[in-house]
Amino acid sequence: MTISDVITLLGGIALFLYGMSVMGDNLKKVAGSKLEVFLYRLSSTPIRGILLGTGVTAVIQSSSATSIMVVGFVNSGMMKVRQAIGVIMGSILGTSITGWILALGSISGGQNGWLDLLSTATLTGVIAVVGILLRMISHKAATRHVGAILMGFAVLMYGMSMMSGAVEPLRESQVFVNVLTTFSNPLLGILAGVLFTAVIQSASAAVGIVQALSVTGAITFDVALPVIMGIAIGAAVPVLISALGASTNGVRTALVYLLTDILGVVMGSVLFYSANAIFHFSFMQMVMTSVTIAALNTAFRLFSVVLLTPFIPLMERLVCILVPDKPGSADAQDMDLLEERFLQHPALSIEQSRLVTNSMAQKARRNLMDAIALRTNYSDKGYQAVVDMEDMIDRYEDKLGTYLMKITNKALSVEQSEDVSKYLHTISDFERISDHALNIADLAQELHEKNVDFSPTARKELGVMESAVSEILTLAIDAFVNSDEELAARVEPLEEIIDGLCDELKLHHVDRLQAGLCTLSQGFVFNDLLTNYERVADHCSNIAVALIELDRDTFDTHEYLNSVRDMKSASFARYYDEYKTKYAV
Repeated sequence: MTISDVITLLGGIALFLYGMSVMGDNLKKVAGSKLEVFLYRLSSTPIRGILLGTGVTAVIQSSSATSIMVVGFVNSGMMKVRQAIGVIMGSILGTSITGWILALGSISGGQNGWLDLLSTATLTGVIAVVGILLRMISHKAATRHVGAILMGFAVLMYGMSMMSGAVEPLRESQVFVNVLTTFSNPLLGILAGVLFTAVIQSASAAVGIVQALSVTGAITFDVALPVIMGIAIGAAVPVLISALGASTNGVRTALVYLLTDILGVVMGSVLFYSANAIFHFSFMQMVMTSVTIAALNTAFRLFSVVLLTPFIPLMERLVCILVPDKPGSADAQDMDLLEERFLQHPALSIEQSRLVTNSMAQKARRNLMDAIALRTNYSDKGYQAVVDMEDMIDRYEDKLGTYLMKITNKALSVEQSEDVSKYLHTISDFERISDHALNIADLAQELHEKNVDFSPTARKELGVMESAVSEILTLAIDAFVNSDEELAARVEPLEEIIDGLCDELKLHHVDRLQAGLCTLSQGFVFNDLLTNYERVADHCSNIAVALIELDRDTFDTHEYLNSVRDMKSASFARYYDEYKTKYAV
């Protein structure tokens, strides 16, 4: 084998890996951004998980990619470890489809007559021409992705052909044959497969290279089997790397991939080599071809999955023993939903952001209601709960804001961009509502420590204001969580009522001060409470406007508010009159 052959071999490997990467990336794009959502929502039972894992991996051509997604699902709490085991087993089986795709060249090549039209070179050329035409002519993104898939496949097949041509002189190399013969030792063959796959980070590519080497005629069944087993174990390396920094369950899930392959190899080796020692299988020296290697790879993976499926509950217990729970618990577990791995899949990362933003909104509402309750029923424990919740909501804003900004750097559809904009516009309002909750709690603490109370009239007026604020907060949060424009349309009329009510109550309190019915210290606290309530209503208005305007593909707060405040809107006038009557003092 000359230097030229070595360079050709390395070039073939480079083209092969590049073609596989291009094909896999564009297969994901054609499958759509909802493929991952489909995966985690429909894996409720082990059998369904195995079938889904097999199907998804066959589509995206990477068991590592599927398993890394599943690690992210478990890490974020979207999927249980037991569900993940089934999906991972399916991905281990599904990745064998690549070997059959690569075997197409072997099946089609070397014929005579009209079947020469199906030779590898001709097939690759036709696919490349079709692919480049689709890429250059079509204006549709989906069609261009299909063209890229075909181009990737053509590059992959050309790289495969280069590798096969480069190693063909090794047919006559006794040294090469002797090296391969050492791999017939199961331990050496498995180790070689593990190391090779760990280096190139792809089981499919490793199997493809073994298929390319099969043209030398030096790869026999007893050599191929342990190498295929080792390739299966080596494929766990990128999945294990992906689990660095993951939660306990995320690490357990990554370990499942390695455990499944190791158990499959151990049990398969014990059964097969024990049977061979007894029966002395005649096919051990059978020369392997691209097709038989693909068949062996599929058969071994199918054997592992079928053998281990009944033991999924035991495997779950085993990984829980190997990776015990960490002491302590997180204060805000749903923030774990903002999984960094999902940033490559906008549909998932946006869905997770929606769930966390909704949780933040509900916590902000609860914090404000708890703060309002402290005015009439103060306790140090209740006050501290408001303080702690405010700290947590601050962390929500920081984590969500950072995560959403990372999403904006990805390729998003118009609808996805609108969703991200809506969340970015509203998380600061939720955080400010919680700030006002803390302000109100501080005022309640001041009233309690100074033993100050309001006059019966002032208490009644504050009760009316607090009822109005509670309703506008409920309207805004429910409208946001449920994307309900009809509820959102009620917010602005009520915000107008609260503004007017605030001014009116301040004037009433001035009258009471002048009449000596209330003290100056009471007046300061009363006005501060009203100011915080009014600001809460303003933030509720911001939330409603963001929901309405972004759903209309615009975001002009002033234009919207002017349009509804000119009283030409029949619904605005109706709601305004309703709330004016309801919250009259």
